[in-house]
Amino acid sequence: MSYHPGRHFLQIPGPTNVPDRIQRAMHAAVLDHRGPDFARLGRDVLEGMKSIFRTSGRVIIFPSSGSGGWEAAIVNTLSPGDKVLMYETGQFATLWQQVACRHGLDVEFVPGDWRHGVDPADVERRLTADRSHAFKAVMVVHNETSNGVTNRIREIRKAIDAAQHPALFMIDAVSSLASTELKQDEWQVDVVVSGSQKGLMLPPGLAFNSISEKALAANTTARLSRSYWDWQAMLKDNAAGFFPYTPATTLLYGLKEAIAMLHEEGLENVVARHSRHAAATRAAVEAWGLENLALDPREYSSSVTTILMPPGHDADAFRKITLEKYDLSLGAGLGKVKGKVFRIGHLGDFNDLMLMGTLSGVEMGLRAAGVPHQSGGVLAAMDVLSKPSLVAAEAILAR
Repeated sequence: MSYHPGRHFLQIPGPTNVPDRIQRAMHAAVLDHRGPDFARLGRDVLEGMKSIFRTSGRVIIFPSSGSGGWEAAIVNTLSPGDKVLMYETGQFATLWQQVACRHGLDVEFVPGDWRHGVDPADVERRLTADRSHAFKAVMVVHNETSNGVTNRIREIRKAIDAAQHPALFMIDAVSSLASTELKQDEWQVDVVVSGSQKGLMLPPGLAFNSISEKALAANTTARLSRSYWDWQAMLKDNAAGFFPYTPATTLLYGLKEAIAMLHEEGLENVVARHSRHAAATRAAVEAWGLENLALDPREYSSSVTTILMPPGHDADAFRKITLEKYDLSLGAGLGKVKGKVFRIGHLGDFNDLMLMGTLSGVEMGLRAAGVPHQSGGVLAAMDVLSKPSLVAAEAILAR
């Protein structure tokens, strides 16, 4: 392997770049996780994460990947044989469905084309027809990093309400938390699952369940087996800032710093920044003459853009060239779209110049790989970024 001067561009949709401030925060001595200093840290991050989820409810933190958060959400709220409604919106919805099936749930998995999200009207139809209230939960991936589709959670909540159905509403927000608008309490989401390695700007290793009072009530009657994932054990020890087993101490140091950084920028500004970068990326894709995998503009992701390769061209071969020539890592196609797409991650600790460097690398890579395209994608993105953001414009008008 030859040495690549300069910085590596890690533009997969997670894990994302870890900013220096968070790395420095984690570079601390490991402390006694049963002592008073840790209790203060534990209380700080447990309380602080409520503001990120926009909830007054409880937030539980597991030493785990986001997949563990999926399992925790299931085993703490449901019982063997319970019927749940899920939608095939991409690779991660498919994987979460597999977890549900392995736990003996009766999953109605509505097929999809991976280019559209959940149709709220379909949710309403299925729940309205369920007069016996057999469905115990509706489970949706908020943002699908496999295809760049963001589901319209607020509209799905309205569909559940219109059907007057008591099902729990659970969402996977692994790649939407701290990058896409998410208001748990206002949208009445009962369980939000997330992870540390995307919008929170941390390394992998923490999973979150943010839970409503309705989810806590369901927990008292849920009969699926659980030990490591048990909410009650967590909540009991969390009350004093502790955990029932060894926590990921240094990651919690980093989490405290991440919460502070998000509030310094302002959550609305964080969401607006991600939206701008996504719009600029889509402008580049259009100028290149390539195709965004997501088809509905209402469902375009602010975290990742997934781009179809022209027929006869392999996405992984293109990604290999961008890595070798420009030290740029792009996301691979997953599941049904493996080899057919590449993904540009634009989330986390990311700014305009980083995006311009990324898009320049993609455009040079397209040329080097002989992929049919038009030039000018970088300039198109620059035009978008040169416009004032909505948040900045509103601030100017308010003066």
